[in-house]
Amino acid sequence: MLTTSEILRKVRDLEIKSKHLASDLFSGEYHSAFKGKGMSFREVREYYPGDDVRFIDWNVSARFNHPYSKVFEEERELTVMLLIDISASSLFGTVGATKKNLATEIAAVLSFAAVNNGDKVGAILYSNKIEKYIPAKKGKQHALYIIRELLGTDAAGKGTEMKAALRYFNNTSRQKSIAFILSDFLDSGYEDALRIAGSRHDLIGLKIYDRLEQQLPDLGLVQIEDLETGKRHWIDTGNRRVRQAQEGEFFRVTAAATAAFKKAGSDLLHLRTDEDYIKVLRHFFMSRNR
Repeated sequence: MLTTSEILRKVRDLEIKSKHLASDLFSGEYHSAFKGKGMSFREVREYYPGDDVRFIDWNVSARFNHPYSKVFEEERELTVMLLIDISASSLFGTVGATKKNLATEIAAVLSFAAVNNGDKVGAILYSNKIEKYIPAKKGKQHALYIIRELLGTDAAGKGTEMKAALRYFNNTSRQKSIAFILSDFLDSGYEDALRIAGSRHDLIGLKIYDRLEQQLPDLGLVQIEDLETGKRHWIDTGNRRVRQAQEGEFFRVTAAATAAFKKAGSDLLHLRTDEDYIKVLRHFFMSRNR
């Protein structure tokens, strides 16, 4: 567990890095990737040929004996929610960073991208239970609070239950939100909850994984521990079939998550802890603008 001084130092480091990325890299991409909630009335102006006749303000037109049109603008304010898996498996990492560290950095970048755009941002930290709920608010200080809570919260639960987090999100978020789900998706049984959430909100899944989870190296006989159950057992990584079985299980879990998000009408991105997540996020934001 980090000390208070360590948390504050990490918060400051993440603030510097994330603010730079959010303002320089995502300023345009983030703003245009997500649409506002609707249209709001801005003003009335003289009618021009080609204006939609449905928006003629007949009361004003009658008063001035000349046609006037209502002008609307898109409501840009959005609510961004971060659903972040902080279960025991998120503490795993062999190259670059642990999955939780990477999730924290990505959450920081997304938080600053939201507040820079004048949007509200909140978070749900979960394991096999809801560890912390942070209601969505605006402003830099709130973004820093989310980062601080992420760094300072150690999950009481060891397992993962995304279904509970999605249900909690649905119950606490009445208006449409942009929801980023940061997890390794080493879970099951969340498909129905994901589909319901996807029908109400704009969901984007971020599958964070370590390369060792995908492909075991040939290290001979090694003892491994399941961080969520605490169970240990020996495996022979020198056996090609063992390595193939591990890789097969990784792709099975990945395929299940991909199918669940597709059925929910939502997007799923794949981020490895030792790869550049900025490229993946930028490509995603830009693809939504096409």
